[in-house]
Amino acid sequence: MDIESYFTEFGARNWEPPADDSKVRFAIVGCGWFAEEFALPAIGRGDHCTATVLVTGDAEKGSRLASEHDADHVVGYDEFKDGTASDSYDAAYVSTPNALHLEFVEAAAELGKDVLCEKPLEVSAGRAERMVDACADAGVTLMTAYRQQTEPGIRHMRELIQDGIIGTPVYAIGDFSITLLGRDADADQWRLDPDLAGGGSLVDIGIYPLNTLRYLIDEDPVAVQAETKTSDDRYEGVEEHITFQLSFPGRMSAAVASSYGASLDDTFVLIGTEGKLEIDPAFFPEAERTFHLERDGTTLTLDGGETTGIDEEFEYFASCVLTDTAPDPDGADGLVDVRTIDAIYEAAESGERVELSD
Repeated sequence: MDIESYFTEFGARNWEPPADDSKVRFAIVGCGWFAEEFALPAIGRGDHCTATVLVTGDAEKGSRLASEHDADHVVGYDEFKDGTASDSYDAAYVSTPNALHLEFVEAAAELGKDVLCEKPLEVSAGRAERMVDACADAGVTLMTAYRQQTEPGIRHMRELIQDGIIGTPVYAIGDFSITLLGRDADADQWRLDPDLAGGGSLVDIGIYPLNTLRYLIDEDPVAVQAETKTSDDRYEGVEEHITFQLSFPGRMSAAVASSYGASLDDTFVLIGTEGKLEIDPAFFPEAERTFHLERDGTTLTLDGGETTGIDEEFEYFASCVLTDTAPDPDGADGLVDVRTIDAIYEAAESGERVELSD
């Protein structure tokens, strides 16, 4: 197999944006760190996106962000639910703490607005299923914000894996760790509140290797095993570290780890019967991906392209809305991950292997 012939347009999009200059107007629901540092700048750089409404409980911060990003309206959370300024946006980007996703997605759906919702969709499979059903009943698009699935390199690599570039996938290793509570970090944050977050490092960063693996191999796990560890009292109620094993149909399995209290790590390796894929860095936002592909004694290093996943995520969602196209990481995709996360926590608590039902 001449693997180099596969990669002439590896870093290019494999989806078509709208031909005109139409834009999707976003209401940003939740203006915390991620929305401020990553989402709003990405929307501002987009050809088919604009932020017109900011939804926040901090009016002063909202006014500052509105001035910085040329948003037309700043409204409170209850005002958003009541439909205030609903004529000024087409879609809602929901970036609140995890346990608040459902109420704002339901409110947006009732207003007939398409929704891009941060991952995980919710803190339990039951709540995530309600969200998916609400959007389906309202006839609006629901996309889970898996930016990995919109990056050109990862999208192309998925196609190549399906074509057998590494043979049959056999084993994967995925690791994502950060130091959440560094020297000057504030322990009073929603990610450490089990009622708001629904978990610890798994729901925040461990979900990245989980979803990226599912996407690349186009398979869902059938069973899980897991173990959690916490060495810092500040993580009481949520896990600091977690390791889990995933069993897939056939011969495929995976070992995944995530941590809030380890040195920065961001790697993904997928081994097949005929070759191996490594992505480094794999998950950090606005990182330039490098892909190392081994096959038939040849190692090829590929640049994932200059576009960041966050930029692509918003442009891809806007293009799907504007062209009436169903997104790849839809609500059903996000629901599978929440069901898997529920099973992982059950396995960690029981110490037993947990089977996933169809």
